[in-house]
Amino acid sequence: MLNAHARKHVNRVADPIGRWLVGHGVAPDAVTVAGTLGTIVAALWFLPRGEFLAGTIVVAVFVLFDLIDGAMARSGAAGGTPFGAILDSACDRLADAALFGGLIWWCFEVAGDPGTGAAALICLVTGQLVSYIKARAEGVGVEVDGGIVERAERLVLALIGTGLAGFGVPYALPVALWLLAAGSAWTMVQRLWSARRNSRSGAGPSAAADPEISL
Repeated sequence: MLNAHARKHVNRVADPIGRWLVGHGVAPDAVTVAGTLGTIVAALWFLPRGEFLAGTIVVAVFVLFDLIDGAMARSGAAGGTPFGAILDSACDRLADAALFGGLIWWCFEVAGDPGTGAAALICLVTGQLVSYIKARAEGVGVEVDGGIVERAERLVLALIGTGLAGFGVPYALPVALWLLAAGSAWTMVQRLWSARRNSRSGAGPSAAADPEISL
């Protein structure tokens, strides 16, 4: 949902940066891997320690790499490849797992807050399934519509929660995670329903999505 409304505005900023990097010989896959590794290290270092403000800032910086590699792939000089799209999707799943895994560890092992930990676990599982349903459906030729919580929304809501928690706002993290858990579960149902409907109507997959924050 956020992708559809904000992508053209984000691309106005990301595309020139992507073209500049391509012009200086940087490969999109290198940016993908660098952003993913940075996200994983930051999420697993800061979040389990309860350092939410620093974690939010550093993770957000590395998440932006996902916008840049998409812009580079759209560049005529770079030219996105099928492997690049696969690598991007795999790295997205790893980054998401690190983000929510770090929160789950903090909730259960440090804060002793199983309720918020359960919300983070639901976010992790449903987020992975939301992406898998779309990929699996399109793999068999069935188009699947977006849903209310795609990857961009998952990241924004999670980082808003951790950022506000870092500023000491009470209940910010559990509220954000439970809202995200509910939205992700609903999106999973939406995508299953969309796959069921479109498989009966014979709707084929749309054009390949940009390899950025989309699934």
